Amino acid sequence: MSSSDTRSRLRLLVIQALVFSLFATLFARLYYLQVVSGDAYTAQAANQSVREIVVQPQRGLIVDAQGRPLVTNRMSWVVSIDRTLLERMSPAQQAKLVQRLSDTVDRSPRRIRQQLVTCGDEGSVPGVCWNGSPFQPVPIARDVPQRVALRILEQPEDHPSVIAEQQSVRAYPEPFGINLAHVLGYLSPITEEEYDAASAAGDRSVNGASSVGRAGVEKQYDAWLRGMPGYQRVAVDSRGQVIGEESEIPSQPGDTLVTSIDAKVQGVVEKQLAETIRTARATHDDVTGRNYVADSGAVVVLEADTGRVVAMASQPTYDPGVWVGGISKKQLARLYSEEAGTPLLGRAMQGQFAPGSTWKPFMTAGAMTHGFGPDTRLDCSSGFTVGNRVFKNYESGAYGSIGFDRALEVSCNTFFYRVGYYYWQKYGSDVDDVKAKDPLVAEAKEFGFGDETGIDIPGEASGRIADRAWKRDYWKQMKGYYCDIAAKPQDAKTSDFVYLFAKEFCVEGYAYRAGDAVNFAIGQGDTIVTPLQLARAYGALANGGTLYEPRVAKAIVSSDGTVLKRFAPKVDSKVDVPTSVLGYIDRALQGVARQGTMAWRLIDFPLDQVTIRAKTGSAEVYGKQSTSWVASYSKDYVVVMMVSQGGTGSGTSGPAIRKIYEALYGIDGTTVDASRAAIPGVVAPGTLPTFAKDGSILPPAPRGSR
Repeated sequence: MSSSDTRSRLRLLVIQALVFSLFATLFARLYYLQVVSGDAYTAQAANQSVREIVVQPQRGLIVDAQGRPLVTNRMSWVVSIDRTLLERMSPAQQAKLVQRLSDTVDRSPRRIRQQLVTCGDEGSVPGVCWNGSPFQPVPIARDVPQRVALRILEQPEDHPSVIAEQQSVRAYPEPFGINLAHVLGYLSPITEEEYDAASAAGDRSVNGASSVGRAGVEKQYDAWLRGMPGYQRVAVDSRGQVIGEESEIPSQPGDTLVTSIDAKVQGVVEKQLAETIRTARATHDDVTGRNYVADSGAVVVLEADTGRVVAMASQPTYDPGVWVGGISKKQLARLYSEEAGTPLLGRAMQGQFAPGSTWKPFMTAGAMTHGFGPDTRLDCSSGFTVGNRVFKNYESGAYGSIGFDRALEVSCNTFFYRVGYYYWQKYGSDVDDVKAKDPLVAEAKEFGFGDETGIDIPGEASGRIADRAWKRDYWKQMKGYYCDIAAKPQDAKTSDFVYLFAKEFCVEGYAYRAGDAVNFAIGQGDTIVTPLQLARAYGALANGGTLYEPRVAKAIVSSDGTVLKRFAPKVDSKVDVPTSVLGYIDRALQGVARQGTMAWRLIDFPLDQVTIRAKTGSAEVYGKQSTSWVASYSKDYVVVMMVSQGGTGSGTSGPAIRKIYEALYGIDGTTVDASRAAIPGVVAPGTLPTFAKDGSILPPAPRGSR
């Protein structure tokens, strides 16, 4: 064999060896991939073709103390776009689809495109962008008419990537026609910051598509009401279309909130408030020469012995359903509009007003625990001079030398002027002494004024005690503003009053003078309270001195009827007032109802069977008409009513107060029939409604029936 043949054979052997080694390597790799690592790669491939879809839970119900639904859920047609499928279309096809859908659901193409942008991405618009899962269909229209949804379902070829389905949204049954918007609150989509914070905290009860409580008990008890989302894993093909269901973790419905609200009482309260405002606006004001403006009002009804809220109404109000499915800019602007009366502001716990003569019982408590007594007699003259100013009576005339009881009955201002002036002379005539003792200010704080009540509804106002410290702080804050006005010549835009006030304020606006002290003693000046604060304080008068934190919630009940949590009445403090003094004030306020300023509104009312204690008030406000107040209580309830720019206390609010008590006790004329009371048993029992397995809710047994 030649040397050339030998070399050729060697090359062939080398090539064969290389080919064999390559095949060996290939087979080894295939064995590793298919046998050794086959399960891992199979799982990875499966995961790449499986998408997780969030299943939103049914939000929990909100019911009244009798089990009547206040907030429920209903089904709504929602149109969404699957972005995975949309992105597989050409830009021209996408534009054509968006335009067609815009015409179908009556949304602008620009709005639809904004809704499809993920929050945080370039071009995203807060409050409009999508904050949910990238694999979740993006809702672009809610509460669409059924005919629109059916058109989309019946013509899928014209609406590729568009989904029409029913989803759960909030509903408001309105038992007895009630509104209750400021107590219930509303929902809106979770923000990007809230979602990120929840994710960081490991909170899986919310997701990017969740709606959360923004006000009222919807916000306060959101964690209970929201439920737990479910998750559905579906298989999709290369085009992103669902081809099968892999697994599902069902959602868990939210828990039910049982409140202390009674819908029937709430209905009476709302009706009386609306009628009172309507009547006031048709009534001539002799002081200003025009009808009363009656721009707002509020009513609070509390259980005297527990602090629980039975009813709470505010005007103007709004439809809580306006938030369902997203609120428009125009609707939102109206809720904040001063011209519309700022309907979003709940006057019962956020409105702050001078209390007027309803303040006097607390001033009586302060005086009678600091030197004055039942035998005290002071002159109820027509006027009281302080410096170069005469402070006059407003609601009453001159009654001569009288005691605190009679001064409360006839609402004598000059009597309480003398009390306030006495303490100012004794302790506080040095205007530079910010820490001067003031028993009347101390007593007001003892009854919780100047601080939040602690009600389980977010956003309440704290009111204001206009004492020496507040006045000095306010002067420091506003000194520059008023000194600037005073330093310039008066112009046409600045009234004489404002110009003179600015000059005085600039020089001595920090000084707490005798005029401040006498005004404080009758609930005038810069001191302001909320109707809820006043109701709570009168509750302490009613129950012997216990100041409660008002409560709306009574219990949390799971969807299967299990009681998860009860909310007991919460005591804030005990007022440091002797029982004898509280008893004296109680008898004096009974006198207000029997022969005092409220008596003419309670003619033929069965006071011997249902004893009412009351105090009327007409608070003067610079540049506005008087604020009408009536604060009252029985052995069971506290009822407070306020109408801003509504006139006198008993004149405007008196008739409504009477009708509310008639409903609470089942009074018809002079007859008291407990079986006709708005609440079975007159006062709601401590027990809860019964939640049956079939979904029905039965009211609790009336108090005393067991």
